Order: sequence, then C-alpha cells, then structure tokens
Amino acid sequence: MVRLKDIAEKAGVSTATVSYVLNNKGNVSEETRKKILKILDELEYKPNQIAKSLKTRKTSTVGVIVEDITVFNAPEIIDGINECAEEHGFSILLTNLRLYKRIGNNFSNVDKCKHLITNAVDSLLSKQVDGIIYIGVHTRNVTGLISEIDKPLVYTYCFADSGYSVNYDDEFASFEATNYLIERGHRKIALISGLIDSIPAHERFNGYHKALMKHQLILNPSYVKTGDWSYESGYKMAKDLLQQKEPPTAILAMNDLMAGGVIEACRELGIQVPQDLSVIGFDNRECSLYYTPKLTTMDLPLRKMGAKSMEKILRLLNGESETIEMNTKLRCRLIVRESVSSPR
Repeated sequence: MVRLKDIAEKAGVSTATVSYVLNNKGNVSEETRKKILKILDELEYKPNQIAKSLKTRKTSTVGVIVEDITVFNAPEIIDGINECAEEHGFSILLTNLRLYKRIGNNFSNVDKCKHLITNAVDSLLSKQVDGIIYIGVHTRNVTGLISEIDKPLVYTYCFADSGYSVNYDDEFASFEATNYLIERGHRKIALISGLIDSIPAHERFNGYHKALMKHQLILNPSYVKTGDWSYESGYKMAKDLLQQKEPPTAILAMNDLMAGGVIEACRELGIQVPQDLSVIGFDNRECSLYYTPKLTTMDLPLRKMGAKSMEKILRLLNGESETIEMNTKLRCRLIVRESVSSPR
C-alpha cells in the first residue's frame, strides 16, 4: 500500500503538503501541486477511505431502508436517490425489509416487524452512514417505527409526526384527474376507492369531491365504491357501477390495477372504452401501457421524490435544518392516452 509518507519523500515535500493537494486545500504552488499529482498517478495511489472517515467522522454514505423493494414505487425512488447521491460524491447502502411479503396490506401488524427495522437502522449506523432515508411500501404515518437517532433521517412514501418527509400530493392529483373528466364533458363520474383505512384513499376522495363541488356537481353516493387496490376489486366494483339503472359515463380508479379490472368488466359487458365509458387510473404503472385501450393515468413523481429526499439529507448534513421544509409534497402529472373521450 502506497503511503502519504512515500509520496512525500519522492516529491521532496512534507506529508502535510501531500495532504493539502489531496484535499485541494492549503497554499501549495502550482508547480508542486502538478508534481505531486503526477507521482500520485504513477504510484496509482488509492486513498484509505476507512482511515479518512475515522478522522472526519464522515463516510459520504447514506443508508436506504426500503420496506419492500418488489413494490412498484421502490425502484424509481431508489434510482432517484442513487443518481443524486452520485452527483454529490456519495454512495448508498441498501437494506430491503421485505415487509409486503411479511404482512401484505395489513399495516396494523407492522409492529411485529419493528425488530427488523431496528436491526436495519443499527446495522447502518454501525457502518457509519451519514444519514438514513426510509422508503415506505404505502403512504402512511410511521411514527415510532424508528427511534430517535443522531443522524439526518428522511421519510419518503410515508411520513412521521416530527420527521422530514417527501411525498406527492394525492388530493391535488385526484382533483386534476376528476377535473379533466369534467372538462371533457362528463357529469356522471364514479370513483373506485382503495382500502377504507388508507390515507391516500381518503385524500384522493377529497380531491374527487372538491372537483365535483368546483363545478357544482352533486356527489352521488352510489357512484362511490370501495375496492382493495387489486385488479379483482376493480373488476367487481365496475360491474356493480355499470349495471346500475343510471350508470356513470366515466370511472376514476384509485390505481392502475383496479382500472385494469374496470376495462375487463367493460369487455365482458360489451361496453366500449372510451366510446361508452371513460376510465382514468392512478400511478402510471407499466401495465397501464399494455391495456386495451392504453390507460390515461396520473404519474407519480417517484424518481424526483428519491432525489428530493437525498437533497434533504445533504442539506441537513450541511447544517441547513432551519431552512428546510419539513413535509414536502410534489405534484403528480396527468398522462393522457386512449381511455378517455367525451360522453356520447
């Protein structure tokens, strides 16, 4: 292993001068700097990052705990974190809790997995990470899952009462989707909701309701159905809606899987999409491109959420806590494809 002392002796300078060049500090002449850099290159010098981190107490590494990497939102968020980290000379250490595999949508049982979260946090802290980003499997309040730590902590796709978080604006996204249907001429707009105890489901319902009120449309309770985020529930609820005496002319499904179930129900009932019924989904998952017709949907800013989370970590490390927004909500984007038209 090449040491600073070896380089200093070959260059005829002190080890402090070599250190100044390596860290781009100090008052070193350009001639001496070039000489040292040439020797570093010739000897293929590799800095001892472990020794450096022990000295500075910084590793330029951020721990990322993901509740389940197989859930659709996780890869894009992680990619956004990774890209931002690389741009600032950081690396990430990733831990996958496999939470969805363990408890599914039954988040009331998450305490049974709290020891896994504690172990993941302790493991990352033992590796001297500079901060931690926690990625949820579903937008919800995760207060208490992570004990207080002396490192920057940011939550994304979830939030905690007194923690920094980055999420997207469910209510405004649902408002925009419903408003788009109304602007296309629809007045009988149904909603297929997610689970009744879901925060995103509540916020998306609020957005739907606000759009109706904005245009002075009456909320028809028979047009609101509760699903469970699955393709099958979208299929079942769509059949209930479409066999009413006055069926809707448009359906907003709270995710793309349920929207796919709506399209399948229409196929079986001989209803054409979008000629007879318009359909909008949510999430812009890959499957939305392969439905017939291709699904109009709301795109979630997942990659941007990851990047924003990493930016918050960097700013917290830089001592900017007083100027950082605690809870950031990013805007979603309507992706217009083939599943919406004006009513006949």
